[in-house]
Order: sequence, then structure tokens, then C-alpha cells
Amino acid sequence: MFRALYTAATGMQAQQTNLDTIANNLSNSSTAGFQSRRMQFQDLIYQNMVMPGAAASQQTTVANGLQVGLGTRSSASEIIQLQGDLSQTDNPLDLAIEGQGLFQVLLPTGQIAYTRSGEFQEDAQGNVVTAAGNPLQPAVAIPAGATSVTIASDGTVSVTLAGQSAAQQVGSIQLALFPNPGGLNSVGQNLYLATTASGDPVIGTPGSSAGLGQIEQGYLEQSNVSVVDEFINMIVAQRSYEATSRVVQAADEMFQLVNQLGK
Repeated sequence: MFRALYTAATGMQAQQTNLDTIANNLSNSSTAGFQSRRMQFQDLIYQNMVMPGAAASQQTTVANGLQVGLGTRSSASEIIQLQGDLSQTDNPLDLAIEGQGLFQVLLPTGQIAYTRSGEFQEDAQGNVVTAAGNPLQPAVAIPAGATSVTIASDGTVSVTLAGQSAAQQVGSIQLALFPNPGGLNSVGQNLYLATTASGDPVIGTPGSSAGLGQIEQGYLEQSNVSVVDEFINMIVAQRSYEATSRVVQAADEMFQLVNQLGK
């Protein structure tokens, strides 16, 4: 009975973490470029009452054994790599990646961070930056007096200056691709950092043979969160939590009966 109490408690804790993940997905359902997460679980160690394959007699062995599991735990939160819907904004610095790849931005610490969110804007010097002021890498600067900005599907950035009819190239956007995108470290502000698990980034031109997607100017990639699926997951998590809590209640009632035997 004591084992049942602690085992059931691990299930409740795992579903609480699962519900926390679902809540984060739902709260970011309107966040541009957000990629949802899904919890993964694994069972804990087993107590061997009778070891499978143990000798039952001189000529026979135990076929199945007797093992009692000690519960479950949250093992990982997997990043869902599905593409979000693209919505048209007509803002020339709103960019979406159609396919695989991540934008690169420079953090104040000197680290390179990665993002699917293409909500870019100009700072006071004309540099293309994120909403938090982190500059796009490689750096792209829009000259003062530019009347139009054109970003091609391969990342080429061209501008037309006042009084001129011919466009001139002022930069080129490159994308990053990781061997294991699920191993990236989420640090908030729609940013990821590379880790040993993600591997080193492969940098290339959008739409290249490296598998990188194309850039769509004037569009934003919406969150890939499916609100319907998350509500279903929430109901399942709630019912699993409820079922496990009833195990705690049943074990408590059995323990209460044992205590009353001596009275």
C-alpha cells in the first residue's frame, strides 16, 4: 500500500508537468514562429520480487518472473517541427520561412541565437533587428532614404533609393539548419540556442540544396499550436491525473482498514 501511494504520486507529478506544457502551448497559440512541445514519459525502475529466468527447480526456470513498477516520470519535451500557417502582412520586413531553417540573430552576449519568428524592423541606424533589438546575422542595413525594400526568396536584400530607378543589393539573409532541431535550448523571446544535442548548424542560402526553405517577404509564420489538439490533450491529462488520484484514495482506504484491525 505504501508502494501504491508513492507510485501513484509519480503519475500525478508527471501529469502536472504535462499540463504545464499544454498551458504553455495554448498561451503561445498566437506567438509568431512558436513551435509547440509534447511531453514524453518513461517508466521508472522495477522491484524484482521474482527475477525472470530464475531457477524454479533443478530442471525448470521461471518464465515471467514477478516485477512491480515504481511509477513514471517526464523524460523529455519534444519540439514539434511542423510548419505553422503563413499569414500575409504586407510589411516588407515581415519574413516567413517556407520549409526548414532558422533565422540567425546576434545577442548582446555575443552568442548567435536562432528563431522561426520573422518579425523584423529597423533600428535607428537602419539595421534589421528583432523586436528586442537583436540584429539579424549576417547584418543587413537599410540605407536612409530607401523608398522600397525587396527580399528575394533566396534571401537577397535589395533597396531602391530616392531619385534612383535601379535597385541595389545591400545584404543577404542566410538560414541555419541543425541535425537535431529538437536538441535546441529554448531561452524565451522566440529564441533557441545551439547545444551539444542539437549539433553544429549548417549555414546556407535559403532554397539551396542543403534542404533550407525559401523566404517569403510580407508574410509571418504563425504558431503551429493546434488549439483543438491541445484541449484534447488537456482533457486526457486531467482524466489521467484524476484516475491516479483515485489510486491514492484507494490505497489510503486500504491502509485505514489495516490500522483498524488491531482495535
